Amino acid sequence: MLANTVLIVDDETELRHLLARVLELEGYTVLQAPDARRGLEALREHSDEVLVVLSDVKLPDGHGVDLLPRYRAAAPLAEVILLTAYGTVPDGVQAMKLGAFDYLTKGDSDDQLVVVVGRAAERSRLQRRVAELEKRVGLQHSFASMIGRSAALLQAKAVAEQVAPTDATVLLEGPTGSGKELFAQAIHQASSRRSRPFVAVNCSAFSRELLESELFGYRKGAFTGAQGDKKGLIEEANGGTLFLDEIGELELGLQAKLLRVLEGQEFIKTGDTKPTRVNVRLVAATNRNLRQEAEQGHFRADLYYRLSVVVVTVPALNARRADIPALVESFLLQFSAKLRKHPLTVTDEALRVLQHYPWPGNVRELKNVLERASILTPPDQPLTVDGLPLELQMFSLVGHPASTPDGERSLRRMERDHIQRILLETAGNKTEAARQLGIGVTTLYRKIQEYGL
Repeated sequence: MLANTVLIVDDETELRHLLARVLELEGYTVLQAPDARRGLEALREHSDEVLVVLSDVKLPDGHGVDLLPRYRAAAPLAEVILLTAYGTVPDGVQAMKLGAFDYLTKGDSDDQLVVVVGRAAERSRLQRRVAELEKRVGLQHSFASMIGRSAALLQAKAVAEQVAPTDATVLLEGPTGSGKELFAQAIHQASSRRSRPFVAVNCSAFSRELLESELFGYRKGAFTGAQGDKKGLIEEANGGTLFLDEIGELELGLQAKLLRVLEGQEFIKTGDTKPTRVNVRLVAATNRNLRQEAEQGHFRADLYYRLSVVVVTVPALNARRADIPALVESFLLQFSAKLRKHPLTVTDEALRVLQHYPWPGNVRELKNVLERASILTPPDQPLTVDGLPLELQMFSLVGHPASTPDGERSLRRMERDHIQRILLETAGNKTEAARQLGIGVTTLYRKIQEYGL
C-alpha cells in the first residue's frame, strides 16, 4: 500500500517530473498522470492512499476547476491544489468555492509549494482520522453490534431497523437496564441524521425546574442567577436526534412544552418572547405502561399518541436467556481488553447460574456482575459460582429452574418463581420469607419441598 502519497496531474512532462522530485525529497510518494482521464483513474485506484492532488488547471482533456467535483468524488478525503500558469481572481474564487485547498501560480518557489502541500496533507490525515473514529462509533452503536439471536431481540431489531431511516418518533418500551439507549443510538446511526448530534437526557435525573432549563434553555435575566443566555439540549440536538429516557417521569407542564416541539418543531425559551425553530427527531424510552398512565390521567394522552408513532418493545434479559452465553463472552472480552488481562473463562455450573438467574437489573446487571468478576477473579483461574455475587450464590443454593420453557406462564410456575425470589431477597431466612409472603412457616417449608427449592 502506498503511504503519504501525492498525485500530480499535469501535461507538462518536465514540470511534472520536477515537482515530483521536489516532493519525493520531502518524503512523499508521488504518482504522476499527464491528463485528466489518467489522473482520475490513478485517483480511483489509490483513493485510500492519496492525501493531496496537484492538478494543472489547463489539461488536454479538461479544465481543473471543472474537474474539482470529479476529484472530490473519486477521493473525498484527499485535498486538491490547483496549479496555473496565469492565475486569475475569478478562477481562484471559483476553485475555493468548489472545495480546492489552494490555488497556486506555477513558478512560485518550491518552498511555498512544499508548505502548502504539507498543510493540505495534514488536513487530509486529520479528516481520515475523524472518518475512522466516526466509523468506529457507528459500528459500536449499530444494530449489528447488538449481541444475540433470540426471537424477542430479533423482533425488536426488525421493527427498529424499519423505522430508523425515517424521521418518525419512536417509543422504546422495556424494563430498566434492558438496552433501550443502545436501541436509540442504533436508530440514530441508521438514519440520515447520523452525522449530526445524538443528545441523551434522563428525565428522572433532574428536578422539574432544572429539567426545563436543561431541555429548553433560557434568556439572560429570565430568573435570578440567569447571568447569560443558555442553549437547551433540544437546540443542541438540532439536525440530529434527541433521546429522552424515562419520559414517564416528565412533569405535565413540561409534557405540554414537549408536545409543541413535536407538533411544530419550535419552542419558547424561558424569558424569551419569540419561538426558537429546531429540526429534531425524538426517540423516547420508558419502563412504564404509558398507555395505562395516559388512561389514568398521569400522562398526557395527546403526547402519548405523538410519541408512540412506532413502539419498539425491548425485551428483558430473562425473555432472551438463549443470548446470555454470547453476552457473557462479549463482556468478558471487553473487560479483558480494558484490564489488560487474558479473557476470563467460566465454569459450566457458573454459566448455568448466569443463564437461569432472573436478572432484575437486566443486561446492565449482567455486565456489572461480569466486570466485578473480571477484576476479582485471580489470574489463570476460571469464574466459579463462588466468584459470583452473594445473591447469585444464594440462587445457586436454593436451586435454579429446571429446563422449563421460557414462555410458560402457569400459576404453579409463577408461584414457584415468586417464592424463589423472596427466598433470594431474604438470603434464605424462612421466617422473614414467610412473613413477606403472608403464609405460615410450615406452609413455606411444604412449598419449598413441593417445588424442589
